[in-house]
Amino acid sequence: MIAPARLLCVLMGGVAVLSLVLYAFPSSWPVFVAINLSLALVAGYDLLNLPRKRDLRAKRTLGHVATRGAKHPISVTIENRANRPFTGLVRDDEPWGIGEEAQEFSIAIPAKSRAALHYTITPRQRGSFELAFVALKTESRWKLWHRYFQIPCQDSLRVYPALKQIGRYALYARMNRMSLLGIRRQRRIGSENEFERLRDYSPDDQFRSIDWRATARRLKLTVRDFQTSQSQRVVFLIDCGRMMVNDFEGESLLDAAFDAALTLSYVTLAQNDQAGLLCFSDRVLRWLPPQSGRKQLNRMVHAVHDLHPQLVESRFDDAFMHLHQHCRKRTLVILITNVIDDQNASRLKAQVANLVGRHLPLTVLLKDHELFDPAHGIDPDVENIEEDKATLFRAAAAADILCWRRQVLTDLRQAGVLTLDCFPEQLTAPLVNEYMRIKGRNLL
Repeated sequence: MIAPARLLCVLMGGVAVLSLVLYAFPSSWPVFVAINLSLALVAGYDLLNLPRKRDLRAKRTLGHVATRGAKHPISVTIENRANRPFTGLVRDDEPWGIGEEAQEFSIAIPAKSRAALHYTITPRQRGSFELAFVALKTESRWKLWHRYFQIPCQDSLRVYPALKQIGRYALYARMNRMSLLGIRRQRRIGSENEFERLRDYSPDDQFRSIDWRATARRLKLTVRDFQTSQSQRVVFLIDCGRMMVNDFEGESLLDAAFDAALTLSYVTLAQNDQAGLLCFSDRVLRWLPPQSGRKQLNRMVHAVHDLHPQLVESRFDDAFMHLHQHCRKRTLVILITNVIDDQNASRLKAQVANLVGRHLPLTVLLKDHELFDPAHGIDPDVENIEEDKATLFRAAAAADILCWRRQVLTDLRQAGVLTLDCFPEQLTAPLVNEYMRIKGRNLL
C-alpha cells in the first residue's frame, strides 16, 4: 500500500491555501498552475524512487521453544538488494498472546547491504504460534511517500509452561532447604523394602538378616530376603473446562494447575514413581500413560503447552471412564478442578467416590479470588457500612457459596476421598506435602 507522507500533505495544503489569492488577483493563475505542475512532477518522480518489495528480504533467527513469562530473544535481518539506501520502520509479526505489544524499530540500510535488529519478547500464554511476516514502512528519497508491505518470513514458536517452580525445587532440594518452599519432611512409616522370601544362610549374609524364629523351626540358619518397593503410580486429571477460565494477576486457574502438576511430577519421578496425565473438557484432550524416567516430564510439558481453558461443560464421566479402561493398577489419582454449582458438584462426587477402593483419589479444588475476596473484605469496624448495600450483598452471596463449598468437601471426605482446597498461587507446596504424606503413611 502506498500513502502520501506528512510532508507531501503539508505542501499540498499550503498550495491549496495560496490558491485563495486567485480571488484577489485572478491574473496570477499561471503562477499557481506552474506551482501545481512542479509539485506534481516532484511527487511523481519521488514516487518512482520508492523501494520495491522484490529488493528487500527478511530472515528471522530465534529459538523455537520459549517459556511463559520468561524473556525470549529474537533477531531479524533485513537485506537491501537495491542500488539506493533504504530507511523506514520495521515491525515483526507478533500474534496475540506472545508479547505485550508489537515493537517498531527505525532502520537505515545502505545499498547492497543488510542490517540486523535484536529484541526480546515475554510470552504471556502457552501454545503454538506462527510468525508469518515482517512488516515494513518504507520512505521515498525525498520523504514524500510511504509504502507499506509485508515480507513473508515463516517461523514457528512453541511457548511452554513456566518451570521456575521445578528449578526452585531442585535447587532447594540440593541445598536441603525445602522448608523455604513450604514443604515439610515426612517420616516414613515402616521400611522402604518389602519381604520377598526365606532362604538358607550363607557366609556373606549379615547377622541382623537372620530370622531366628524360622531358624528355630527348621533347626538351620535362615535369613530373610527383601526386595525394593515397586514404583507407585500417580495420574493427574486436569479439568480444562469452563470452571478453569477465571484468572488472577494474568494467570488462569488452568495455568496454576499445570505448574503444580508438573512440579509434583518432577518430585514423583525423582522418587522413582510413575507419573501420567489426563486432560479433559467435554472430551478427553490429552492422555499420557504413567511412566517413569526423565523423558516422561518432557512428554508432559509438551502435552500441555497448547491447552487452554474452554467454555464448555466438563464431562467427568468420560474422563473417569477413559481412566478406568487404561489404568487398571492401583493409582494415586489427583483431580484438579473447581466447582461453583450443584450440577458440577454432584457429577464430581459421583465419579470420584467410585474410585475409592480401586484407586486412591485426591481431589484438589482451586479457590477463586473473585469469590473468596468479597466474603472476607468486610470490615465490621467501618461506620455506616449499611450505606454500601451492594458490598454487603456480594459478601453475603459469597459467604453462602463458601458454606456450600465446605459441605461439598465434607461429603467427599466422608466418601473416603482425600481433598485439598487452595488458592491457585499457593497450590504447589500443599500438593507436594500431601503426596509426601501419602508416601510416608503407605496409603497407596
